[in-house]
Amino acid sequence: MTNVTADASQRKAARVAGLLLLLSLIVPLLNWTLVLSGFIVTDKAGATAHNMLSREFLFRISIMNDILTSIVALSLAVALYTILKPIGKTLALLALFLKLTEAVLWAVMTLHNLDGLLILKGLDSLAAGSPGQIQTLIGLFLNAHMSKSAVAGIFLGLSSTLFFYLFMKSGYISWILAGFGMLSYALIVMYDSMLIL
Repeated sequence: MTNVTADASQRKAARVAGLLLLLSLIVPLLNWTLVLSGFIVTDKAGATAHNMLSREFLFRISIMNDILTSIVALSLAVALYTILKPIGKTLALLALFLKLTEAVLWAVMTLHNLDGLLILKGLDSLAAGSPGQIQTLIGLFLNAHMSKSAVAGIFLGLSSTLFFYLFMKSGYISWILAGFGMLSYALIVMYDSMLIL
C-alpha cells in the first residue's frame, strides 16, 4: 500500500466522484423501485405493454432516469480515472474503459425501451401482425430489462473492483473500506453472471 498525496485536481475530482458515486446508486435504485417495477408484470408481457401505454409519461420519466444513469456513469468514470491514474495508469485505464462500456450499455438499453414505446404507439400503422402479438412482443422486451441490465452490471462490477483495488493500493481510503468495495463489486459480477447463465 502506497500513500500518495493528492493534488488539487485529484481532490476536486474526489469530491465530484463522491457525489457521482452516490447518484450512481440512488438514481437506478429509485428508477427501479418507484417506476419500472410498476410496469413489469411477470409472465404477462401483454399486461406490461398495456402498462407502458396507460402510464406513458411515467415510462418516459424512467427513460430519462436511464439517460441520467448513463451520464452519471460516464462522469464517474472520468473522475475516478483522474483520481487513480497516478496509482496505476494501466489498471486505471482498464477500469475507465470498463466503466465507459457500462455507460454505453445503459444508453443502449434506454434506446431499446424508447423503441418499444414508439412501436407500441404506432401500432395502428403497422401492417404485419396483430396488435396483441406486437404488444406481447414489446412486453417481453421490457420484461427482459433485468437480464439486459445484468450485462451492464458485470461491467459495473469489474470496473468498480479495479477502482477499489487502486484505492486500496493508494491509501486514499482505509484498506477495510476498499476491501469491502472490492468484495461487494466482485459479488455483483457473480450475481449478474448468474442472471445471464
